[in-house]
Amino acid sequence: MAFSGPAFEILAESTGSRARAGLFHTAHGPIRTPAFMPVGTNAAVRGLTPSELESLGADCVLANTYHLWLRPGEELIQRAGGLHAFMRWNGPMLTDSGGFQILSLRHFCHVEEAGATFRSHLDETERLLTPEAAMDVQAALGSDIAMALDICPPYDCGLVEVERSTQRTLRWAERSLAARHAPGQAVFGIAQGGTGLALRAEAAAALARLPFDGFAIGGLSVGERRTETWPALDASIDNLPADRPRYLMGVGAPEDLFEGIRRGVDLFDCVLPTRLGRTGVAFTSHGPLDLRRPAARLTDEPIEECCDCPTCQRFSVGYLHHLFRGGEELGMRLASLHNVRFLVRLVCNAREAILGAEFDSELLPSSLRREDEEEGAGRPRQVSAVAAT
Repeated sequence: MAFSGPAFEILAESTGSRARAGLFHTAHGPIRTPAFMPVGTNAAVRGLTPSELESLGADCVLANTYHLWLRPGEELIQRAGGLHAFMRWNGPMLTDSGGFQILSLRHFCHVEEAGATFRSHLDETERLLTPEAAMDVQAALGSDIAMALDICPPYDCGLVEVERSTQRTLRWAERSLAARHAPGQAVFGIAQGGTGLALRAEAAAALARLPFDGFAIGGLSVGERRTETWPALDASIDNLPADRPRYLMGVGAPEDLFEGIRRGVDLFDCVLPTRLGRTGVAFTSHGPLDLRRPAARLTDEPIEECCDCPTCQRFSVGYLHHLFRGGEELGMRLASLHNVRFLVRLVCNAREAILGAEFDSELLPSSLRREDEEEGAGRPRQVSAVAAT
């Protein structure tokens, strides 16, 4: 059956929360929601192959427009047959627009109404990224979901800057829609607004009037306290259409995935599983496990007995400890494999519970519930010496 265009299908909704399960149909197949999307900034998820990601249950992966625009360039990728052929990933792909780089590289960037002028971190050449250019690059990359260019203001900036960035993001959203020209490519708008609830609500409502295929909530998980994160998320979701997917950008801690699902989020992404995996930290149902700690040395059990990932099916914590102590790259890969599978399995279990009308707070182990609500969002909790026994 020929692909007729991106579409979102809601299959079930929780009666006790806003959680819902659905399918977002793309040219490269459906994304089963809620879904966690591993991040492959440079067309590669750190340390993992596309076939491994598929075996871990990932439906969709991310790549970054800004980084691929600089290297190797969208022309080369287009000549290779597009991003899917270039990196040999056959499933759905989402490309971020480069808006987050306006925040993360702000010392190398100047923003005005036309767009963001960057000095490349690779060779210091100057580049202008406009909403139209971001859409052109993403069309050339051939991703299934393209993001409108936005401005994510720093958490600690003043209200005037937040309001200015939010209004400019809305104007850029209109320009992004006007510039779309890739048939079958979904385009998502991004709702900003800082942590001010009124501005969040106003921005989301204005964005909702535009004919996007889905909506992202940006500007959270950038340093704010979790007591600020969830009200800001709620204010955004309250004013976004229910018939299109909602994507919470940059959030990936297990407890935060559950909170987002409970509030009606459909899509998540984060570098956390592979970033922590490279440093020897593994997700468990008892909280994070530091594989480098001395207590791990004599542990013969896997990271989690019930885990079906390739790492837990074959290797012990003691062996992983040995790999990290010896600086072996295999340890980083094995920990990353486990972490990605842990998050994918978490959202899959939530999906099945929603479909079975059994979704409630008991799905999240009490040990994973955030104890310190004052902690900054986007910052992993300090890893304790959890013994895998």
